[in-house]
This record gives sequence, C-alpha cells and structure tokens, in this order.
Amino acid sequence: MAALPHVLAAPKDAAPILQLCFRPGYGARDFREVITVTRRDGIPGERFGTAPWVRLADGSGDPRIQVSILPLRVMDLVWRDRIGTPHPGDTIVADLDMTEENLPVGTLLQAGTAVLRVSDLFNDACVKWKLRYGADAKAWVTLPGHPALRLRGMLCSVEQDGEMRLGDRLSRIR
Repeated sequence: MAALPHVLAAPKDAAPILQLCFRPGYGARDFREVITVTRRDGIPGERFGTAPWVRLADGSGDPRIQVSILPLRVMDLVWRDRIGTPHPGDTIVADLDMTEENLPVGTLLQAGTAVLRVSDLFNDACVKWKLRYGADAKAWVTLPGHPALRLRGMLCSVEQDGEMRLGDRLSRIR
C-alpha cells in the first residue's frame, strides 16, 4: 500500500515498451525485440490460439484478452525473485498509468504499427499470480476501489494488425 502513490504517478501517455513477451505455451516465456499482432489471431503462434483462458460461445478465444499490458512499477513491486520465479507473462511491460480514469474502456492505443483497444475485462490476478508473488499481491489487486486502478494491468484486443518493437511508445489515439 505504501507504494501505491508511486505506482499511480506513472506517465499518463507515450510510455516506451520496455519488455515484449511471447508465450508459446503454459509457463513458457520468449522475450523478443518485435512481436506481430493481428485482429484474427492476437499474437500468432501464442497459446491464445489453442488455449485461451476466456472463450467465445463458439469456443474461439475472446479477442478482449489478445494482449496483456503490465505496469512496470507493479511488476517491480511483486516480482522480486527474478531467477526462481517466472516472469508474469504479460505481452507488454510499460511504465504507464493504466487506471480506468487515465485509459477508459475502449481507449485506442498506438503500439508501433499496431492499434490496441483497452478491454472491459478486468485482469483480477489469477491463481498463478497468487502462487508466484503471494497472497498479499493478489489481494492488493482486488481490494475495494483497486479494480479501477488496474494494478494487475489491462487486457486489450487488437484493432489493427501491426508490429510492436521494444522502445515503441504506447500512445493514446485521440
């Protein structure tokens, strides 16, 4: 809780992409310089295509979970054992204010040549988050008033195919 003011002081816009993580399977992480995204497949080759955690009625992956973005300041707080504990697995890590106030549902973000749309689906910190980073880290995300802060990050759909590169800026499209 003491770190909350620091987390909420993150830049409001135009934050550089600091990490790009490709997830080919459960627990697998491949850090890349470039990731391609498409409206149809999200991140081609990622587990979203075969094992999405949210599905549409037809069994396909829900586009609202195609890309996950984690605030750098939260990652730095919870991911303390960087050798013995897996990376959270979010596609993008950026030092960005991800609160609903700053980035309301539906906000379009330019990410390299791709365009992402902020999802209405709340990232509530799954059981893996609790196991890896502790019960307090999980509870912190869901405390009253905290869901709107998106401390666990935010989920996005791909609105325009493109490539995202390390150092590209996540910027609101006005």
